[in-house]
Amino acid sequence: MGTKMQGIIGKKIGMTQMFAADSGKYIPITVIQAGANVVHQVKTVEIDGYSAVQLGFDVVSDKKVTKPLAGHFKKHNSVPTRVVKEFDLDSPEEKVTPGQKIGVEVLDNIKFVNVVGITKGRGFTGGIKRHNFQRGRETHGCKAHRIRGSSGANTTPGHVWKGLRMEGHYGNEQVTVRNLEVVALDKEAGLVLIKGAVPGPNKGIVFINKIITK
Repeated sequence: MGTKMQGIIGKKIGMTQMFAADSGKYIPITVIQAGANVVHQVKTVEIDGYSAVQLGFDVVSDKKVTKPLAGHFKKHNSVPTRVVKEFDLDSPEEKVTPGQKIGVEVLDNIKFVNVVGITKGRGFTGGIKRHNFQRGRETHGCKAHRIRGSSGANTTPGHVWKGLRMEGHYGNEQVTVRNLEVVALDKEAGLVLIKGAVPGPNKGIVFINKIITK
């Protein structure tokens, strides 16, 4: 399967470790299951104005997708998937057909990738955890142990400036970690081994994008 595109969808399995064959150094590894992508639609310059491929991941039953998506999958003779994501093709001449299976061979000879994921949600969080503020002293008379303190507004300007770092919602947002090294590919098991941590919990969906310029 020689198809080349700019990315692939995967599921974060968890973290482990391995030792480099040349130096024996310890390497922290994130394991991503990415060998079960299916092509839903191929977009062309003539019809859509640009060339791209729409991939799906995590096959589900018809009952677990919306009716518009179910009709879209049926129109292109593909199976329903929980996740749908569009990626550019390496070149408009790439031959891709709906229903085709795409594996981790997309990342052959790729050394660095960007990984996009949704971070763990932490709810309503204080300033120390959210912004790494320093805590107050525990000594006698100090009443500001973990609170943020003054917001700094005086009679002039008489209001709190927009963007002031305060307590609030933290996490559960899209984050891209760039320039992660691809350590190995397991094509039979459909696994990508990446050096370092990627956003999100175990079983979270991630998008792996190739870096050509690194």
